[in-house]
Amino acid sequence: MTREISPPPLKRRKLVPQDSQTKPQSIRVFSWNINGVDAFLPPTTTKITSFFKPTTSSNGRVGPTKAHPEATSNLLRGFLSRHNWPEVLFLQELKIKQGDFKTLAALLTAINSPLNSNDTLSEDRTYTLEAVLPRDKYNARGFQGKLYGVGTLTRKDFARNHVARIRDVDWDLEGRVSIVELEKRVGQGKPLALINIYAVNGTPAPYRSPETGKVIGTRHDHKKAFHTHLRDECLALESQGYNVVVAGDLNIARGVLDGHPNLRTHPSQHSLNRADFNAKFFGKEDNKRAQAHVTTRDEKEACVDGIDVFRALHGSERRYTYHSRTAPWGSSCDRVDLILVSKSLWEEGLVINTGILDSPQERGPSDHVPVWVELKGPG
Repeated sequence: MTREISPPPLKRRKLVPQDSQTKPQSIRVFSWNINGVDAFLPPTTTKITSFFKPTTSSNGRVGPTKAHPEATSNLLRGFLSRHNWPEVLFLQELKIKQGDFKTLAALLTAINSPLNSNDTLSEDRTYTLEAVLPRDKYNARGFQGKLYGVGTLTRKDFARNHVARIRDVDWDLEGRVSIVELEKRVGQGKPLALINIYAVNGTPAPYRSPETGKVIGTRHDHKKAFHTHLRDECLALESQGYNVVVAGDLNIARGVLDGHPNLRTHPSQHSLNRADFNAKFFGKEDNKRAQAHVTTRDEKEACVDGIDVFRALHGSERRYTYHSRTAPWGSSCDRVDLILVSKSLWEEGLVINTGILDSPQERGPSDHVPVWVELKGPG
C-alpha cells in the first residue's frame, strides 16, 4: 500500500427523525472507476495522446483539447467542488505502476490545486490520497504493470477527526482493495468500515499462483475466490463491531434490471459468477428486490446478508454505471458499480440517500459514471 504522499424499504427499517433529514450530520462516499489516471493529470505530467484531440461524441459533447488543458488537469478537483467536497472519494482502475511515486504525487497535486482565485485550500477542501497498486509479479504484468489499482481520497478535516486508519489486505496483490476504518468512540454506536473495491473481471485467461507462477485456474476462478475473500473480510469487520460499506466497481450486473439491452449470460461462467456474488453478499429479501440471478445456495455457506442501497431506495429503476465509449450513450450499459451496506446500518435508518451520476458529462474520460451514498455520520 502506498501511504499518503500527501422495491420498498425493508419493513424493520427505522426512519431518521425529520430534523435529522433536514440538516443531517452525514458522510458522503463517492466512488468512480476512472479507467486510468493519465486523463486526470496536467498535460505536462503525461504524454499527449489522442484523448486531447477534439472529439465529438454521439451526444454532441466536445472532448478536451490542447487549447483547453483545464478540461483534464483539474477534472478531479472540479468534480469534488461540483459535489460540494464529499468526505470520501474512492477511485478504481488508476493504472499506475507499483513504485511510481511521481505520478501519485502529480495526482495529489492536481487534486489539491485551486480551480481559481476563489478556491481556498482549507482542510475542508483538500484531500489525502492512499493508493493500493498491483504487486503480483505473475498476474499484473500487462501494460508494463500499469493496470488495476485503487485510490482513496479523504477530506483532510474528516480524516483528522474521524479516520483511525486506511489499510490494504494481505489476500489482494492486484491493487483492488482499500479499507478506511473510522474511529471507535464511546456512545456513538457502531463505527464504519468503508471498503473501496475494484473487483476481478472474470475471463477464461489463466490465473497463476502469485508465489510460483504456475497456472492454477482461470480468471473466473480467481473472481469467485475474490468474492470469498471479500465476504470474509466484511464478516470479520462486522464481528469486530463495524458497520460495513462496500463501494466500487464490483464487475457484476446482479440481475435482469442491471443490463441493457441484455444481461450478459454467455459464456455460462458469467451467470455462475453472478449467482456466486449474490449468494455470498445478499439474502433472499434483497435478491428478490433486485430480481437478482441466483441458484440454490448452500445454507451452511456464510453470507454477508447486505443491502444493495440503490435497489433498496430506488426499487426496479433501470440506471446504469458502465457506458461503453464505443457505442452511443445509453445503448450498451450495465450497473456494475455498486454500494452495499451492512443490514444493521440500513435497519437503523442510517442510509440517507444514494444515486448514480449517469450523464456523459459526469462520465468524463472514463467508461464508468460515479455512484454515491450519504450516511448518517458520527456524532
